[in-house]
Amino acid sequence: MTAHPSPSVSQWRPNSSPLLSSDEIHEAFACDVFTIEQMRQRLSKPVFRSLMATIEQGMPLDPAIADTVALAMKEWATERGATHYTHWFQPLTGSTAEKHESFVTPLPTGGAVTEFSGKDLIQGEPDASSFPSGGLRATFEARGYTAWDPSSPAFIMRHSNGATLCIPTVFASWTGEALDTKLPLLRSLEALNRSVLRALALLGIRANRAYATMGCEQEYFLIDETFYYRRPDLYLTGRTLFGAKPPRGQELEDHYFGTIPDRVLSYMTEVEHVLYRLGVPVKTRHNEVAPAQYEIAPVFEHVNAAADHQHLVMNVLRATARRYGMVCLLHEKPFAGVNGSGKHLNWSIATDTGLNLLDPGTEPQQNMAFLFFCVAMIKAVHQHQDLLRYSVASAANDHRLGAHEAPPAIISMYLGEALTDMFEHIAQGQPGSSSTDGGLLHLGATVLPRLPRHATDRNRTSPFAFTGSKFEFRAVGASQSVSLPATILNAIAAEAIDQLAAELERNLNAGMPLERALEQVIADVFTRHRAIIYNDDGYSPEWHQEAARRGLLNLRTTLDVLPRLTDPKNIALLSSYGILNEREIAARQEIAYAQYFKTINIEAETTEQIAMTHLLPACFSYLDLLGRTNAHHAASIVERDVAHLTDEFVQALMELRQQNRELGGSTARQKAHHMAENVLPAMNAVRAIADQLERLVPEHLWNLPTYQQMLWLK
Repeated sequence: MTAHPSPSVSQWRPNSSPLLSSDEIHEAFACDVFTIEQMRQRLSKPVFRSLMATIEQGMPLDPAIADTVALAMKEWATERGATHYTHWFQPLTGSTAEKHESFVTPLPTGGAVTEFSGKDLIQGEPDASSFPSGGLRATFEARGYTAWDPSSPAFIMRHSNGATLCIPTVFASWTGEALDTKLPLLRSLEALNRSVLRALALLGIRANRAYATMGCEQEYFLIDETFYYRRPDLYLTGRTLFGAKPPRGQELEDHYFGTIPDRVLSYMTEVEHVLYRLGVPVKTRHNEVAPAQYEIAPVFEHVNAAADHQHLVMNVLRATARRYGMVCLLHEKPFAGVNGSGKHLNWSIATDTGLNLLDPGTEPQQNMAFLFFCVAMIKAVHQHQDLLRYSVASAANDHRLGAHEAPPAIISMYLGEALTDMFEHIAQGQPGSSSTDGGLLHLGATVLPRLPRHATDRNRTSPFAFTGSKFEFRAVGASQSVSLPATILNAIAAEAIDQLAAELERNLNAGMPLERALEQVIADVFTRHRAIIYNDDGYSPEWHQEAARRGLLNLRTTLDVLPRLTDPKNIALLSSYGILNEREIAARQEIAYAQYFKTINIEAETTEQIAMTHLLPACFSYLDLLGRTNAHHAASIVERDVAHLTDEFVQALMELRQQNRELGGSTARQKAHHMAENVLPAMNAVRAIADQLERLVPEHLWNLPTYQQMLWLK
């Protein structure tokens, strides 16, 4: 194994000097971002006003200003040490991509100059053939274009020997079809803006722009890199394919919100300082439920910036961990038997006038807006359970959903008793009545203040919960890009808002006053879609039965949901709002099948390799040792157990080897089903026996770091 200079568990020592003081953090925040203030200082007033019209009002970018903006951006970046630039984009791999170009251009007469033109800023042409396209581009038709997204600010990423200017872009084919996750997100924001402004006009609320806001809680695991490099399953697949449950996991519930270990806290501090420089408004850090599991969370932002920042959070978490001799695991289920990692997507709708449309207010007009948009989301989620489930579907997330505080695969909504009761009374024609106390929270000690009680509590088993000014989509996986679920939320919200606006218009045209017209719309919609609301335990077997009676979908696995992506209703929604056309939808379905197949195939072949080269030799060595030890005695109980399990292990391994050599067909869909129906059961059978053997074979022979070591040694 190659030696690594980073400190291990036994070698790490704390750094006595803090990275930045509070005052320095204030000065450093967004210092590596080409902010609006930087633009104001470096651009002429006409150019600045033109660019701001694009950023804030959605006006088309004026190509005439591109060279001026590019020059200002280059000067700012080179002053801060950047030598290269890149169009930073989000291909359909779930991560980000970049191709670096130098600012330096050699001169024919000798010497060199730094150059960066408007053309360099606006458009790039990376090779598109090696990115997933689902048939939108053939391999011999490699051309794809990156196009500058001026609504998301450029930033500088630093490395040990320099810095690079990163320009957020979209990625599209020569025909203009989306090859990334960001272009559909921007399209969905335009659709949401149009629908919300239409509804606000009916409600008598003035606004020029509306948009989604988002804040994503990122869960992750940290383990010592010494263990990581001794686990081929971790560095090849991101999760442990073997591992017996340790005597102590998360049963004592003492890790959650516990004291953060010094090494981890030092790491978290550096992560935050790097993110501050990038303008990422991180706010919260804490221990999560599982040992070695942690969380970082930002405050709300415009959804486009939040999606870019979420990728930066993942990149910085991974990169910084190595400097502390650790590895950051973002897989949804890196360890069996303890909590998996999610990325709770907190989503709301706001206006350019500062109004949060999902925040109940004290003014009647604001409350009317809240009721309208809240019931629109009830309708949206009920109508499109399948699209929401698709937006979080992956082989990795299949391991997580439905266990250890992750929500079940059945999509439902949690509103809380107070809000549900209010809608029930409106549906019954009694809008002023309520049977719940939404007043003060009594803490039972006279020295403590009475706190305002939120209209809802939290429900950790709900996939989609109202949490008092926003909805929290808890089913999103820790490793995935948030751009897809955000796009789907924007799309289904836009459709539902338009449908409610049409009903409201009909009532108003019939002569109803606004309050009565709105009350009827809310009552009708809630009555039709109340089946999606469930405020109790989503893990209970009774809920599965109740959900079936309500007609809700139980799409347990990725392969259950993928066929539904191309249902006529989903194609109609996404295409009619200009978010994805039918070819783009079919391409994403094909890519999802291929990614599922490849993920399981890599895991299965890794399982076979580890079992053949690590675990089986360990079993034989231990049997040989036991045989020599008991040469003059009857075989011990341990020897009989190890021999019996080793025989079973060999048989299970032979079955896995056979299934690994079968592909199940020629298409990605056929291969994916072979993985799910044949390969996964064979993998699980091999693991089940191996985990029993791990408890019997001595550690020095087993040679794989155990859960006990990885989860608890920090």
